[in-house]
Amino acid sequence: MSAGDFRAGTVAIVGRPNVGKSTLLNQLVGAHVSITSRKAQTTRHRILGVRTDDHAQLVFVDTPGFQTRFSNALNRAMNRSVTMTLAGVDAIVLVVEAWEWDERDDPVLALIPPGVPVILALNKVDRVKDKAKLAKLLAACAAKRDFAALVPVSAEKGTQVKALADEVAKLLPVAEPLYAADAITDRSERFLAAELIRERLFRLLGDELPYTAAVVIEEFKEEGALRRVSASIYVDRQGHKAIVIGEKGATLKRIGTEARVAMEQLFGGKVFLELWVKVKSGWADSEATVRQWGYE
Repeated sequence: MSAGDFRAGTVAIVGRPNVGKSTLLNQLVGAHVSITSRKAQTTRHRILGVRTDDHAQLVFVDTPGFQTRFSNALNRAMNRSVTMTLAGVDAIVLVVEAWEWDERDDPVLALIPPGVPVILALNKVDRVKDKAKLAKLLAACAAKRDFAALVPVSAEKGTQVKALADEVAKLLPVAEPLYAADAITDRSERFLAAELIRERLFRLLGDELPYTAAVVIEEFKEEGALRRVSASIYVDRQGHKAIVIGEKGATLKRIGTEARVAMEQLFGGKVFLELWVKVKSGWADSEATVRQWGYE
């Protein structure tokens, strides 16, 4: 491939909540730029991740899972993020689970503009033991839309992720790179710090804490290679505050320790982290707070 054949463009990763979009993005980029947990609706923002090789630069946008069951200010903002993203991309990767087409996948498919090429990624293929069932699903999916490609993948294991990237690259225009070759995301370290704290919160307390818990960075200072981070964890009720803090502060300490280690790995330097837990009831229903905390 000559230099004039280099391809670059933007690609939305879409799907219903909890199908593995963020894990897939991290595998495609090769870095932890989008947080993951078993908790549905973990991703709340458009997360941009960049994959560059000698032939193409793929600028992926991981969108929040499109929510059809609940409607509050937070969910409305996340759904707007999905629809706005789809309007301006060169290609789309629709992620579904590899064992069946769920009826909740239909509203997501309906959102996709008719003129945008779409690749269907059947994720979690490592959990499908009956390959005949997988073949049947591929045939059923092919009848849903004229997909540019159907690629079974395992985002968790990394299976077929390069094959997916190669298929995506074919759909992008011939163009100069949009970002530097070593870029992995357009998000700031301040933003990523908040996300890594929220990831640990949901991974440790996902079954006990409503997904509306939020993290706000109060202070982020760089002192040479050291980052000083002060953050507040906002919850809906006093009882949730007690859960986050834990007995004698043990849970909050663990959240802080694990988040700090994750930050140090991503940022490549030491981090001093302070965490506070505060109660702000009903924030997810407040349009003003949703905007203030960056969900628009």
